Amino acid sequence: MKWQRLWQPRRLLFWQMVIFNILSSVCSWALRALPLNGVGLAVVGLVALANVGFGLLAAWALLKEPAPGEIQPPVPSAASGSSASTASTSE
Repeated sequence: MKWQRLWQPRRLLFWQMVIFNILSSVCSWALRALPLNGVGLAVVGLVALANVGFGLLAAWALLKEPAPGEIQPPVPSAASGSSASTASTSE
């Protein structure tokens, strides 16, 4: 997992992650600063939690997939390792 994959300003998913995090910060500020009744507290709190969840999902998706110009290292397969060991024993 490469943390550099989070910074991809050319992708829409990056900006969605940023907006979700900003909205959750605004909701947190509203919970502390504004005089809300019980229903308002519940609604703003649920919106803040939803924004945090969606922001985390967007960040996870950015971490999982490679950046557009990123080169992937080759993945060694189990079959190639076993054929190399049998080739050396058959001599």
